[in-house]
Amino acid sequence: MHHFKHNVFALINQIPLGMVSTYGDIAKFSGFPGYARQVGAILGNLPEDSALPWHRVINSKGEISLKGADLQRQQSRLMEEGIVFTPAGKVKLKEFRWQP
Repeated sequence: MHHFKHNVFALINQIPLGMVSTYGDIAKFSGFPGYARQVGAILGNLPEDSALPWHRVINSKGEISLKGADLQRQQSRLMEEGIVFTPAGKVKLKEFRWQP
């Protein structure tokens, strides 16, 4: 599983400014399709001061999976990078989805 975690970190580091990826895409591109929840768990355990651009990973519906203040923090960071949210709070994946 260490190999998977390393791949997840490497891929997330490649997501360009102003783009997003999904938990499922990161799992698939890491060689472990179907491991979207594990990607979420890895990101949920990052240290507070992590330099990894974790905020660029959202769910497959184009939504932020976090709640409350964490959701606001992630959305603010994405908006600062030029990501546009619909009035329903979704990112248009056709426009902003990164593919390695």
